[in-house]
Amino acid sequence: MQIFFTILLIFVVIIFLAGTFRAFMMSKKSVALIEKYQHDKKNPQLIQDIFSSISGDFLLRRILIKNNATVDDIAKLHKKLLIFGDFRKYNRYIPITSFFNTNTLEYLLTHKDDDAKSLTEKMMNHFHF
Repeated sequence: MQIFFTILLIFVVIIFLAGTFRAFMMSKKSVALIEKYQHDKKNPQLIQDIFSSISGDFLLRRILIKNNATVDDIAKLHKKLLIFGDFRKYNRYIPITSFFNTNTLEYLLTHKDDDAKSLTEKMMNHFHF
C-alpha cells in the first residue's frame, strides 16, 4: 500500500511540474511577442505569430479546434481588444496575453461576436487590471 501511495505522489508531482512548465513556456512566448511587437501593434505578422504559438500548445489547440477558429477570428478579436485594452501592465498586455490562457481564449472564441468593450472588460477583470 505504501508503494502505491509513493507512486501516486510521484505521479501527482510530475503532473504539477508539467503544468507549471507549460504555464511558464506560454508566459514566456506571450512576453516575447509583447516585447517584439511593442511598437508595431498592427503588424499582420503578430496575428500569425499568435496563431502559430497557440496552435503549438496542446490545450490551446484543442480550444481552437473545438471552436473552429481561424487566423481571421484571432485577427478580429485582436482588433477588438486593441480598441479599449491598448495598454501594458507589467508582462500583461490584453490584446496578446488573452490568447495564451485557456479560460480567456475559450471565452473570446465563444463570444467573438460581442462588442469590443465587453470583451476587453472581461479580459481586464480576468487579468486583474
